[in-house]
Amino acid sequence: MCDNAPMPVVFAALALLAVAQDPIEDYGAPRPFRLLFDGHTLAGWHGYGGEKIGPGWKAEGGVLSCRDGQGGDIATDGTFGDFELRLEWRIEAGGNSGIMYRVDESERAAWFTGPEMQVLDNAKHPDGRSPLTSAGACYAMYPCSQTTVKPADEWNAVRIVCKGNHVEHWLNGVKVVTYELGSTDWKERAHKAKFSDHPNYGKVAKGHIVLQDHGNRVEYRSIQVRELG
Repeated sequence: MCDNAPMPVVFAALALLAVAQDPIEDYGAPRPFRLLFDGHTLAGWHGYGGEKIGPGWKAEGGVLSCRDGQGGDIATDGTFGDFELRLEWRIEAGGNSGIMYRVDESERAAWFTGPEMQVLDNAKHPDGRSPLTSAGACYAMYPCSQTTVKPADEWNAVRIVCKGNHVEHWLNGVKVVTYELGSTDWKERAHKAKFSDHPNYGKVAKGHIVLQDHGNRVEYRSIQVRELG
């Protein structure tokens, strides 16, 4: 590590090292985490659908930020099937964003295929009034079981675990969503929600991770993933 490295990057690197030493015994032999964001460039990401990343996305000081609705959704270059994703996010007052996974870029929008973990300021955004669309929920499908989100402009810690059809959302150390892709319950919920017109929703076994630009200021950091054996 360079002596003149920016302090936020130094602290982020130390945090990542600590997290990487925490195995998930329930999901097979642990594999090492690898960074999806290097802290200072947009390497490893592209605009959804192969587009150029919009000017609203910036990488500096260990933080990946999107502002003013000029970024568009961004996707990882790589694809992931069975994985654990860890990251931190914070959002402005009244803000909305999302983390989608197992996304197929052949569709017009990422949410046509990828389930979404809601990123939200519950206090000032209308979606915060319902557990089904509040922070941590599998958007419009499975409600957040309890409120663990922090106030606007504070960092929230996320874990998303996908192993076969089993999916877990964790927010600030608490498991807030659990579901089984393709189950009868899943199919019934998808049919009742706005996904009934999108036959490939939740059916992609291996896909991209996507960060959503919903027009609000949102920031992500310490983005890392490991594949599950």
